[in-house]
Amino acid sequence: MITLDIGGTHSRAALVEHGRITWRADVPTPARIGPEAVVATLVDLLRPWRGEPALPIGVAIAGFVEGGCVTAHAGLPGWQAFPLATRLRERWGRPVQVFNDARAAAWGEYQHGVGRGCSEFCFVTVSTGVGAGLVLGGRLHRARNGLDAELGETLAADGRPMEDHASGTALTREAHALGYANASALCDAADAGEPRAEAALQHAVAVLAAKLADLSVLLGITRTAVGGGLGLRPGYLPRLRTALQALPPLYHHELVPASLGGDAGLHGVAALMAAP
Repeated sequence: MITLDIGGTHSRAALVEHGRITWRADVPTPARIGPEAVVATLVDLLRPWRGEPALPIGVAIAGFVEGGCVTAHAGLPGWQAFPLATRLRERWGRPVQVFNDARAAAWGEYQHGVGRGCSEFCFVTVSTGVGAGLVLGGRLHRARNGLDAELGETLAADGRPMEDHASGTALTREAHALGYANASALCDAADAGEPRAEAALQHAVAVLAAKLADLSVLLGITRTAVGGGLGLRPGYLPRLRTALQALPPLYHHELVPASLGGDAGLHGVAALMAAP
């Protein structure tokens, strides 16, 4: 089957056969032009498979997904209940299913990565935003309204969304206040021992650790895979482990680096579409 992963900067396509990616392609996402331009770009990306009408299409995208319609975050402006499944089906003439990208990545890691064998598993991506997916009782948790693992939207102690503290966007805002170019520069400074940068990074990590601790006791999560551009930086996961371990043992669970990288969502979509 054909799987797509729509990101704010790049979109990728793959042919997944029996759990293996046998063809792939990618293209810059025309995010600022709007969703119709993104659909046109995806159709062009899939042009090599135009003569294979039997192949269904599965799509992973950041944002709320309800009934094939997508309300995306800031990285994809103009996506307000956009009927992505319908538009692709009209342009491509074959069945289309749409999934949240973090949920798809969670299922990909559970099926083919570090989530294997763990029936209560969480995947969290820390990048521009904070996304997550939950596997409970060996099944991907999915709610009809798309609000099944919006970890970044849960509230921190100050009443603001956790994402406002722990995301790459939040760290970039802190970086600018401290005189650094962006979140990456702030993290580099923290790794070099700069106290103000370290304090900002530790705050972001502590807010996420508190939410992961909640998952330990609310849902019985025993393993979390951490991915994303920020989450997979050297030094990030050790800080997160230290913050979680500082809490009472009741709240501890295993934290591991995600293993499938950018392919997690592609594999997850394929697995979800193949499920009975």
